[in-house]
Amino acid sequence: MTDTILANAQIVLPDEVIHGAIRLSQGRIRAIDPGPAVPAGAMDCGGDLVMPGLVELHTDNLERHMQPRPRVSWPHMAAIIAHDAELASVGITTVFDALRVGSVVNSATNYGEYARGLADEILGLRASGALRVSHFLHLRAEVCSETLVAEMAKFGPADRIGIVSLMDHTPGERQFRDLSKLKDYVCGKHGLSDEGFVAHVASQRALRDRLGALHEATAVAEARRYGAVLASHDDTTAGHVATSKSHDVHFAEFPTTVEAAQACRTHGIGVMMGAPNLIRGGSHSGNVAAADLAGMDLLDILSSDYVPSSLLSGALMLGDLWGNMARGIATVTAAPARATGLQDRGRLAPGARADVIRVARIGDAGAAVRGVWVQGNRVG
Repeated sequence: MTDTILANAQIVLPDEVIHGAIRLSQGRIRAIDPGPAVPAGAMDCGGDLVMPGLVELHTDNLERHMQPRPRVSWPHMAAIIAHDAELASVGITTVFDALRVGSVVNSATNYGEYARGLADEILGLRASGALRVSHFLHLRAEVCSETLVAEMAKFGPADRIGIVSLMDHTPGERQFRDLSKLKDYVCGKHGLSDEGFVAHVASQRALRDRLGALHEATAVAEARRYGAVLASHDDTTAGHVATSKSHDVHFAEFPTTVEAAQACRTHGIGVMMGAPNLIRGGSHSGNVAAADLAGMDLLDILSSDYVPSSLLSGALMLGDLWGNMARGIATVTAAPARATGLQDRGRLAPGARADVIRVARIGDAGAAVRGVWVQGNRVG
């Protein structure tokens, strides 16, 4: 394996941006040298940004490739490979693929079991060397379901599960406190009638009352068995956050209010917000805006959620907003890596894993990924 040298670059270090060169060798970062020199054989980056590969903790993007149109299923192998290639193309070099566990049998909303089989396909493609970026699993434990206990029992420590998130989509709670927003979402996605929506709400609430406590306890225990970190989801009140703290949650996905975000800060829980929320200027569910939390110093991690390209754009926006590009980039590199215990990546430093991307700024808001290296091998 030959060395790769990226020179004449704006290198995004953990706490600053310097003009210099970076050398990649045998899968690791070997040296970072300040200065404008372009050594023989080096790639002249022409002043582009060079930064760590992006770390994505929560993405629904694979679902879009598996179901490109309503009621259209795509072959899973092709969908996984396309998803992986898309992530590489936008600078994501580590991903935690989000898979729901916990189903509702015979539901009008197509809420069936799928996670174990899909996980096997992802892990099989990874083992065969077919994937470009590093894949881990993120199990979204839906407490408002019927089959969570049985589904989680099918996974174990060998399955590369890095995250288990506690999901509670009970109608009228958390993300969908406003039932009109839930109705727009569910009826638009599944074509439910008004009567069908009322029945859906009633059945979901009954499930939460009957099985919610058992499912929450099961998810917490299973995360420990897997060796995964816990995340909360859509915390809305300080009480929700206090419960998250009691479970040893590491980070909160998409808190819906300033109150919840402030409570997370008090309890030492990282706050993750969606980059689409930041870029669009607000939440599509009517919840707190990511930009508002960023302005209050209550945002630690970004996720692309459902738009992979938003991860890089959002980090650059934060860098500009805060007047600190290293801090903005850390929300998609060092911070998510640290939250999930990945000590070998997320920063440019000698000895770290050589997951590196080259990015050109375009105008005030745009960016183009011009090169992607995973463990020193160019994949995009």
